[in-house]
Amino acid sequence: MTSDLKEVDGVPIHPKHRATCHCGTVEIELDLPNGLVELRRCDCSMCRRRGAIAASVPLAGINILKGKESLKLYQFNTNTAKHYFCSNCGIYTHHQRRSNPAQYGFNVACLEGINPLKIEGIPTHDGVNHPADK
Repeated sequence: MTSDLKEVDGVPIHPKHRATCHCGTVEIELDLPNGLVELRRCDCSMCRRRGAIAASVPLAGINILKGKESLKLYQFNTNTAKHYFCSNCGIYTHHQRRSNPAQYGFNVACLEGINPLKIEGIPTHDGVNHPADK
């Protein structure tokens, strides 16, 4: 698996790529000049339940085009990470990371035209034994 993925199953990752929740209430534009960077899964209690593949962007790499007022915030444990989801359809769109608060992780499944099930070799990060919990 490469660290920067420029296409998924023949579908290109655009330098500015749109992402939406299921119902379309939330629309986000992501700055992805290097494609999908730092693809990962996590096994923390939250990520195990949502099952999403996440990729990374700097905080300035997300522009909420529509539906900001419909995004709900969820925090738990150390309250460092900020998980956002659509209050209408419930889809997780992105989160500000606990492991690197200067980054957002975003739900690859929300990317327009991208099927995350076509991405192989995604590493799983150990969120159960996170250093911030020690």
